[in-house]
Amino acid sequence: MKDLKKITEIEDLRCVAERKVPRMFYDYVDSGSWTQTTYRSNETDFDRIKLRQRVLVDMDNRSLATQMIGEQIKMPVAIAPTGFTGMMWADGEIHAARAAEKFGVPFSLSTMSICSIEDVASHTSAPFWFQLYVMRDQEFMANLIRRAKDANCSALILTADLQVLGQRHKDIKNGLSAPPKPTLANILNLMTKPQWCMNMLGTKRRTFGNIVGHAKNVADMSSLSAWTAEQFDPRLSWDDVARIKDAWGGKLIIKGIMEPEDAILAARSGADALVVSNHGGRQLDGAPSSIAALSDIVQAVQSENSAIEIWLDSGIRSGQDVLKALALGAKGTMIGRSFLYGLGAYGEDGVRRALEIIYNECDISMAFCGHTDINQVTDDILVKGTYEHLKMAPPF
Repeated sequence: MKDLKKITEIEDLRCVAERKVPRMFYDYVDSGSWTQTTYRSNETDFDRIKLRQRVLVDMDNRSLATQMIGEQIKMPVAIAPTGFTGMMWADGEIHAARAAEKFGVPFSLSTMSICSIEDVASHTSAPFWFQLYVMRDQEFMANLIRRAKDANCSALILTADLQVLGQRHKDIKNGLSAPPKPTLANILNLMTKPQWCMNMLGTKRRTFGNIVGHAKNVADMSSLSAWTAEQFDPRLSWDDVARIKDAWGGKLIIKGIMEPEDAILAARSGADALVVSNHGGRQLDGAPSSIAALSDIVQAVQSENSAIEIWLDSGIRSGQDVLKALALGAKGTMIGRSFLYGLGAYGEDGVRRALEIIYNECDISMAFCGHTDINQVTDDILVKGTYEHLKMAPPF
C-alpha cells in the first residue's frame, strides 16, 4: 500500500488524478457546463466565508459523529452518486463503496455507474444508497427500483435536475460518448496512461452495468448511445414523486433543489431529505452556487415546520467547506469530485485518503472555532459580513 501521508489536501489528489486518468474521463469529472461560471462559484463562494477563531476552549473529546436519515455515520459527509465512476479507476464504484464502508460514511451509486447495483452489493456488506435517473421506459424503471430493493439499498436518491442534459464543451471536444470515440488524440493520450490501461484490461466492467443487458434492445455499448439519448424523461414533475416514493417504499432523498419554492414542494412530498445541489455546475450555468442557495432554503423549510433534512452538494473540497455548510443550516453534505480525484489517483486508497483529509480538516477547524461536537455547530462560528451577501432574496 502506498504511503499517502504526503497527500495533504484534495488538490494534491486532483493533480495526481489529472496525470493518471485519460483526458476524456478526467475532463468529464473536472468540468462544468457552458462557461463554467457556476462550477467555479461553487468553490469560490465557500472561500469568501470566514471562520471565527476562539481560544482557551476545552478542545478535548471532539466528535464529528452524527446521523443522516437515521443512519449513524462518522462525519456528516456522504459520497455522492456520480456517473462514469468506473472509468476513473477500474471497478471504481466497488473501490469507492469499500472505502466509504470502512471509513463509516454512506456511499451512493448512480444509475449511470459502470459497476452494477449487484456488483457493488456483492463486494460490500453495508447498505448503500441508489440514485435514480427517471427514464421513459417504465418497465426498466420498475426493475431498477426492484433491483435496488433486492440489493438492500437503504435509500433512494431521486435526481431532479437532469430532465435534459446541460452542454459540457470539453466532453464534445474530447469525443466522450458511449462508446467513447477512438480518435487519434484519445489513442495517443491513452498511451501515456499505462496503469489505467492495465487496470482496465483486468476487469470486465467497462459498460454501464445498470443498463446494458437490462434495458430493452441494449445488449452492448454500441446500442447504448441511442437508448440513453432518448430515455431521459423531460416530463418528470412533482406529480411523479409520490409514485416513485410508493414504488420504492423506503427512505427517499430528492437531489437538485436550488430554490425555496422547490424546497417547500420537496418538504410536502414526504421525502426524508433534500439536497441543495446544482449538479456540480454541470447543468444550468449561471445559476448561483449551492452554498449561496442554502440559507434561503433552510429558512423556507423551517417555515413549513417540516422534518425533512437539508443537505448540501457541489463545491465541497475541504473539511472547512463541510463545517461552513453545517453552520449555515445543512445537516449533512455530499462529495463528488473530491472522492473522484482520490479514486483516479490511487483507487480505494485514494478515496480513503480523501475522506481522511476532509475529516481531519473539519475536526481541527471545528476545534479552532470553539466547538467539540459537530451537532452543536451554528452560524456563530462564522464572521459576520462574510456570508450574508451570499443569500438570495426570498421570492415570497
